[in-house]
Amino acid sequence: MTNRRNTIQKDLVRNAVYEMKKHVTANEVYEFIKEAYPTIGKGTVYRNLDILIEEGALRKIEVPDGPNRFDFTLNNHYHVRCVKCGDISDVDMDEIPNLLERIHNTHGIKFLDYDILFKGICLKCREKEKEELHGQKGNV
Repeated sequence: MTNRRNTIQKDLVRNAVYEMKKHVTANEVYEFIKEAYPTIGKGTVYRNLDILIEEGALRKIEVPDGPNRFDFTLNNHYHVRCVKCGDISDVDMDEIPNLLERIHNTHGIKFLDYDILFKGICLKCREKEKEELHGQKGNV
């Protein structure tokens, strides 16, 4: 790992991820910073996200069929993605101990790491569905 200097832009990006308190996309970070610093470039934000991941200050969550997300919780943990709105949240459970060592490797693959992403429906979307259902019953 190369020793990089701290820059104002890198601090802005790191602080934005922490302040937003959710699993954010790179574009959400850009839009958040742009409100206070309208001259910041999208490339600057994206580049600094990559640097912060490389330095171990942020964690990247690769999302199938969606934009990658960035997380300030660095220890191994699991996530759930709402199939309705796409929001990603932490799953409150202990990490499965020695998961990589427990894999039955029959294909000669060297396992490096993992991201476990559960699917579900978040509370907001469930409540919205409930409201829509009640609204439909009232119209019958």
